[in-house]
Amino acid sequence: MVIVDAGHGGSDPGASSGDIIEKEYTLKMANYMYNRFKDLGIPTVITRTGDTTLNPTDRINTIRPNISSSDDIVISNHLNAGGHT
Repeated sequence: MVIVDAGHGGSDPGASSGDIIEKEYTLKMANYMYNRFKDLGIPTVITRTGDTTLNPTDRINTIRPNISSSDDIVISNHLNAGGHT
């Protein structure tokens, strides 16, 4: 099983710069990964499919029931804010 976590969401926007908001891109990446794994026949779940708030407890409670063996994988998508050097 692959559990794909779209980091942030809802009231937690994550990093932002100009019109780039992390929660939007983590959801786009997670949806792409989820759909690609499904296309490949890999059992997959996703933590959120829309702009919803998941506090840390909610996020863990969404992930934990899908873990049944040490072969399961959790991928949590995040984009760090960077600066110019």
